[in-house]
Amino acid sequence: MNNIKKKAYRNTPAFVLLAWGSFLFFACLILIGLYTLKEPLMVKGYYLMGAVGLISSSFTLSKVVRDNQEDEERYNQMFRAQDTEEQH
Repeated sequence: MNNIKKKAYRNTPAFVLLAWGSFLFFACLILIGLYTLKEPLMVKGYYLMGAVGLISSSFTLSKVVRDNQEDEERYNQMFRAQDTEEQH
């Protein structure tokens, strides 16, 4: 019997492309906007710091939300398994 395990991804390639494409598109829009902004470099730097901070914190927040959801699912599976063992 063939026991080759196939790697399974959670997201389709189209969704991954959409996620990266939109990220790069909006990052470019921010950079173009900062480049064409008629303000001193100090103001542009402030906006850039805010944008980078918002982007990095959104990555962290999405990871925390995903990890909490996975932990909740694992916790529920563990107690469902214990409940079925106790019933037998």
